[in-house]
Amino acid sequence: MCARFDVTPRTLRYYEYIELLFPEKDGRSRFYRPSDIARMTLILRGRRWGFSLEEIRQWLEIYEKEGTEPQYREFLRLADRQLEALAKERTELEETIKDLSKMREDVAADLKKA
Repeated sequence: MCARFDVTPRTLRYYEYIELLFPEKDGRSRFYRPSDIARMTLILRGRRWGFSLEEIRQWLEIYEKEGTEPQYREFLRLADRQLEALAKERTELEETIKDLSKMREDVAADLKKA
């Protein structure tokens, strides 16, 4: 599981501790089922998209308790919120790049004059 998803054993244990994964245990060994692999795929996607681990945990729990449709509805809500936040970050980043580029050009021009 660590090699497949490029995560540490500590990460897997933490995900288990916060009830994101539920591997079968035999002593200190853990055995991951296909459902755990699917959950891990969704967890890592959610993290990449900027969702908190608690949001991901609750979202996965919806599927267990209520099924696919309520889970999809919650995903749409989370995705809309995150897309709005990412668009704002992109705008701020573009402004920062523009400001930094302008300052760099000004400094380069000043150096040529000197």
